[in-house]
Amino acid sequence: MPMTMSRARVARRIATAAAVGGGGAGLLGVAAVGLLLTEVRLARRTVGGSTELPPPADGRYGATFWYRTDRTPLRLGFLGDSTAAGQGVTRARQTPGALLASGLAAIAERPVDLRNVALPGAQSDDLERQVTLLLADGPAPDVCVIMIGANDVTHRMPFATSVRMLSEAVARLREAGCEVVVGTCPDLGTIEPVYQPLRWVARRLSRQLAAAQTIGVVENGGRTVSLGDLLGPEFEANPRELFSSDNYHPSAEGYATAAMAVLPTLCAALGLWPEEEERPEPARREGFLPVEEAAAQAASEGGTEVAGSRAPWALLKHRRRQRIAVQAEEPATETEEERAP
Repeated sequence: MPMTMSRARVARRIATAAAVGGGGAGLLGVAAVGLLLTEVRLARRTVGGSTELPPPADGRYGATFWYRTDRTPLRLGFLGDSTAAGQGVTRARQTPGALLASGLAAIAERPVDLRNVALPGAQSDDLERQVTLLLADGPAPDVCVIMIGANDVTHRMPFATSVRMLSEAVARLREAGCEVVVGTCPDLGTIEPVYQPLRWVARRLSRQLAAAQTIGVVENGGRTVSLGDLLGPEFEANPRELFSSDNYHPSAEGYATAAMAVLPTLCAALGLWPEEEERPEPARREGFLPVEEAAAQAASEGGTEVAGSRAPWALLKHRRRQRIAVQAEEPATETEEERAP
C-alpha cells in the first residue's frame, strides 16, 4: 500500500505538470540514468528487434453480418506504436486491431471497419499526427484504441510531455464524438534479455508512466486498461510463447492475451458488454476512488479498467473477461457492391 500511495502522488505530480505544460522532474538521479542508458544499449544489442513492417489489417470484419442492412458497420480506430500496429506477427488476423475488430463484431452482431494509423517506433508526440490522419479519413470512428508509452520510456521522453500529448489526443477524439480506450504503458521489465538493474528500473518507470497516463486519459473522458502487470507474469513464465522471434514484441499468443484484456472495456465503452451496470462490485475489490489512487492501483494490477464518471473520482473496475468463441479474420477490403450476391 505505501508503494501504491507513493506512485499515486508521483503520478498526480506528472499529470499536473502535463496540464500546465511543464516537462516534469526526472524520477532517477544522474548516476542511475547513466547506468540505465548503458544497460539499454546492451539490451538493444541482445534483443535486436524486428525491421519488418506489420501486416496491414485495415478493412471490414464480421463477415457473418455483412448482409444485415439494419446493422450499419461500427468504426474502430487504432493508434499508437509498434504494439498497436501489430509488429512481430506475420498475418493481419494476428494483430491486436484485427483481434479486437473480430471480437467487437461478434458481440455487436454487426460489421466493424478497422482503420489503423499506428506507427512502429512512435512516441506520444506522434499522436497528434495520427489523430489528424484518422479524423481526416472519412467519418470519425465510433471508438478508438490507443496503445502507447514503451518508446517514451526507452527514449527518455519527459513523462509530463508524454502524458500531455496523450491527453490532448484523447481530448481531440472525444470532441470528435469517439469513445476512447487506452492500453497503458506495458511492463518493460518483462523483456527476456533485459537484466538487473535495468529490469527493476524499467518496471518502475513503466508503472509510473502507466499511472500518470491513466490520470490524463480519465480526466479527458477516456477509459484505460492496464496491460503491464497483466502480461508481465505471463510473459515471464512463457517467454517463448508470448514473445515473437525478436524477443521484444508480443507473439500472436501475446497479442491475443492483450486483446482479451481490452475487449470488455472496448465493448463497455459502446454499451455492449453483458455487464451493463457501470457500478462497482465490492466483492471484486471495485469502487470509486480519487483518480490518482485508482490509477496507481491499476498500474499494479493488470487488466484493471479505470473510467471517470464522478470527477474527481474514478471507477476502478475488474471486468470479467468472458472467453468468446471468435475466429479472428483476415480483413476484407472489397466494396459493398463487390460483396453483394
